[in-house]
Amino acid sequence: MRSIVTYLWLLCMIGLGLDLQAESARPNVVFIFADDQRADTIAALGNAVIKTPNLDRLVAQGLSFNRAYMQGGNNGATCVPSRAMLMSGRPLAKIDEKLLQHETWPQAFGTAGYQTFMSGKWHNGAASAAKAFQTAHQLFLGGMTNPMKASLQDILPNGKAGPIKVSKKHGCEVFTDEVVNFIQQQTAESKPYFAYLAFDGPHDPHIVPEDYPVKYPAESIPLPPNFMPQHPFNNGEMVIRDELLLPWPRTELAVRQMLADYYRYISYLDMQIGRVLDAVAKSPQAKNTIIVFSADSGVARGSHGLIGKQNLYEHSLRVPLIMTGPGIAVNQRTEALCYLFDILPTLGKRCGVAAPRTSEGLDFNAVLENPKNSVRQSLYFGYKKVQKAYMDGRWKLIRYPQVDQTQLFDLQTDPFELHNLAADPEQSQRVKSMLEALAKAMLADGDQNPLTAEKVLPAEWKPPTNLPKVKDAGN
Repeated sequence: MRSIVTYLWLLCMIGLGLDLQAESARPNVVFIFADDQRADTIAALGNAVIKTPNLDRLVAQGLSFNRAYMQGGNNGATCVPSRAMLMSGRPLAKIDEKLLQHETWPQAFGTAGYQTFMSGKWHNGAASAAKAFQTAHQLFLGGMTNPMKASLQDILPNGKAGPIKVSKKHGCEVFTDEVVNFIQQQTAESKPYFAYLAFDGPHDPHIVPEDYPVKYPAESIPLPPNFMPQHPFNNGEMVIRDELLLPWPRTELAVRQMLADYYRYISYLDMQIGRVLDAVAKSPQAKNTIIVFSADSGVARGSHGLIGKQNLYEHSLRVPLIMTGPGIAVNQRTEALCYLFDILPTLGKRCGVAAPRTSEGLDFNAVLENPKNSVRQSLYFGYKKVQKAYMDGRWKLIRYPQVDQTQLFDLQTDPFELHNLAADPEQSQRVKSMLEALAKAMLADGDQNPLTAEKVLPAEWKPPTNLPKVKDAGN
C-alpha cells in the first residue's frame, strides 16, 4: 500500500513539475508605451541629433519596425482610441473607448495565469483599468498639466479609485519606479508576468526636471524636411487644441524651440527606460522576457504646418515599435506593415494566451522570426469624418471629404509627403482604384462615413483673429 501511495505521489510531483516547467517557460512581457512620440526620434534609427542610448540598446537587441502605425482617431484626443485599440485588438470603427464592452488582452493574459500590472496613463476609465489588470496604478487626470507633480490612484478591483498619491517626482519617474519595483520582486519561481508602463510623455507640456543634464539648443535642431508655415488647405481640424500651441504662420525659430524641448523630454524618458532595461537584465528571468517599446501616436511639430496629431500624414500616424526577446530577430529592421492593435495578438500567440473573442488584430510572429516576411499588404486610416486614408506600402492616398481634396503620395520617392500626385493624369487610374480600395476597407471595418460631402466647404483657410485659449493637456 505504501509503495502505491509513494508511486502516486511521485506521479503527482512529476506532473506538477511539468506544469511548473511549462509555466516558467512562458515568456514575461514588459510593454513600455510613450505618448506622442514620433517614429523618427531614436538615434539608432537615423535621428542624428537626439540622444537615446537606451532605446538604442533595444534596437541593437531586437527588431525595429519601420512601418508600424496607429489607425487614427474618432476625436481630437487620439490617444484615447489608440490605447483602446491597443488593449482590445480591435480597429478604430469598432472600439469602445472606455473598454467595458470587450475583454482586453491584459485581461486575457491574467485569465491564462499571468500576473498583470500597470502604472501610468490609462485614459480609458478606471473601471476598465481594474477589469484589465490585477494591479493598476493610474495617472490622475489632472497630473498631465504639471508632470513635475505626479498624481497616481490605485484602481481597486471594483473599478473604483483609491486615494490619490501625490509625489514631488516627475510623473514618468514615479511610473518607472513602480514597474521597476514590480520586476525586482519577481523570482525564478514566480508566475509569468505582463507589466505595462504607460508614460504620459513626451506629450506637451514638455517639462522635465531642471537639473536633467541633457539639453538641445534650438539652433542645433534641424527643421523637419516637410516644415511649412501653414497647412496648404483646410484639413477639417485647423484650430483644435494642439494647433493652438503655436501661432500662424509657424516660424522656424518657434518650431526649432518646440522640437528642442520635445527632444529633451524624449531623452529624459530614455533614461527611465534604461532603468527598466537594467531591472530586467538583473532579474532571474531576463532571458525569458519580451520587451516592447512603442507609442500611441506620432505628432506633427511643424511638419506640413501642423503641430498636433489630428491628421493622417506619416509623421502623426507612424509610431516607433521595437521588440526584443527569445526567438525575436536581433539588431534588424523590417518594412512589414502593422497596426498597433496587432501587437498584443502577436504577443498572445507567443505566450500561449487565448485571444479575446472580439479581438481582430493579426498575429505577425512570422515577421519577428524573419523580418522579410509580411502579414498585412495594406492599411486604412481615419480621423473623425474629415480625413480618410489608404496605403499599400508604397502609395498612399488621403481623402478630405468636406473640402473635396485628395492627396496621392509615392512614399518610396517622397517619404515626407511633399508632392501631391492626385491631379497627375498619369495617376488617374491609381487614384480611382485606391479610392475604391479605401471605401472597401472602410466598409469591412464598419466605418460608414462618406468619402464625398453633400455640401463642399471652401478649401482655402485663414487663421481666425479670435483664437480660443489652449486648454490643459489631457489628450
